[in-house]
Amino acid sequence: MQGTLTRDGTTVTATRNLIDQSLSSGTFFWLDLDGVDSEAHDVLLTTFHVHHLAVDDAQNFGQRPKIEDYDNFTYLVVHGAGLDGKGTLEVHFIIAEHFVITVHRGSCPALDSVRARAGRPSAPKLVAPQIALLYLLIDLLVDSFFPFLDAFDNQIDELEDAILVNPTNQQLGTLFDLKRNLISVRKVVTPQRDMFAGIISGVTPIPGMTDEGQRYLRDIYDHLIRISDLVDSYRDLLSGALDTHLSTVSNRLNVVMKQLTIIATIFLPLTFVTGFFGQNFAWLVTRINTGWAFVIFAIGLEVACALGLAVYFRKKGWLGADSG
Repeated sequence: MQGTLTRDGTTVTATRNLIDQSLSSGTFFWLDLDGVDSEAHDVLLTTFHVHHLAVDDAQNFGQRPKIEDYDNFTYLVVHGAGLDGKGTLEVHFIIAEHFVITVHRGSCPALDSVRARAGRPSAPKLVAPQIALLYLLIDLLVDSFFPFLDAFDNQIDELEDAILVNPTNQQLGTLFDLKRNLISVRKVVTPQRDMFAGIISGVTPIPGMTDEGQRYLRDIYDHLIRISDLVDSYRDLLSGALDTHLSTVSNRLNVVMKQLTIIATIFLPLTFVTGFFGQNFAWLVTRINTGWAFVIFAIGLEVACALGLAVYFRKKGWLGADSG
């Protein structure tokens, strides 16, 4: 069993004997587990008498935010921003009258921050200890989305500027990666927001919850609303950037096609002239046989056709600075 136990402002390595002593003393404590191995599984079932369905949930990560009410505890799944700026960090909560159990995998800065300041007068004083701890932990988890979204906003701005200068396939791949990351955040933020709406309305009870405690959880709900609005805004910005990329590439392709069409149109009469005078009829060979005839018909006629077409295209606005 890998984890720590925090009680009376002191954090130590969690052992089965220490857990039994903490439960028998009746003093509130916080047990933080890094995953659920066979020993932790047995402790949750036999020592804490956690329902086997909740223990199974604690072993299986990749779940959506949810809250479940059991006879002697409440089970909660909350997500924060991932450590590498990709995906999310999942934390499971088991909340009872005299203890809170958190289960996560790997490093979790939000939990480390609360554990590091254990014993300091930073927790709300007018609420039950389990609600105070719940608020501190979840508030840091939820607020971890704000730096992630700020960096996301800067990436979108830089990408939009680069697209207007020179759209590339690499930018298109970056757009899809950003969109995929934003979708993963949206999948957890929206149900998490709805979950806290149910909590503050009293739909699902939490041990030790009071009117004062609901005020603190309402603050978390407000942050989730802001994050949800930001996610929707950035989703629209990404869609706009993708449309801008496709439109810019399409416009450049149209300009290239127009230039090729103009070149082909200029050479069309020249091809006709050279083809016509290239016929081996005796009349053409015997009558157009002087230097002036060659200059007029062979060179002058082709130059006149090219110049005539260029003047016509310019009058139509197909050539020049405004042609794109």
